Amino acid sequence: MPRRAIDKIVSREYAQKLSKELHERGVKIVFTNGCFDIIHRGHVEYLEFARSLGDILIIGLNTDDSVRRLKGPTRPINRFEDRAYVLASLEVVDYVVGFGEDTPFELIREVIPDVLVKGGDYRPEDVVGRDIVEEHGGKLVLAPFKDGYSTTALIKRIKELG
Repeated sequence: MPRRAIDKIVSREYAQKLSKELHERGVKIVFTNGCFDIIHRGHVEYLEFARSLGDILIIGLNTDDSVRRLKGPTRPINRFEDRAYVLASLEVVDYVVGFGEDTPFELIREVIPDVLVKGGDYRPEDVVGRDIVEEHGGKLVLAPFKDGYSTTALIKRIKELG
């Protein structure tokens, strides 16, 4: 398993091949996704929680175009390459793979994780990819929601101070 941050940022093709090999070896794959624009404590605790649920944590990271469509023209603050590198530098993160769609549905279908993790602010029926994971015997886990930690709130606070 790679330990340098740059080696943890992989293509979708590699993630799909790796996932197949890991499944064959009985390795429990955890997957989560997001924009992770400005990493804060809420993100880190969320990722630590996710990693505790399995052997390998794969993060699906929205590309810059995908973030703009979801969050508006002023986002992301940090480019994809920078967001991916910061995530990959965290010890709890095993792999980061980008996706350009509005949802990670296709990426989840390619990886087929054993555990899909989303924040506790989601309702289970609204989590994209839940059906794929459950069809393959996996499960959805909603992480405890840490109030007061969000990138949007952080950006707002910076603007107020600025």
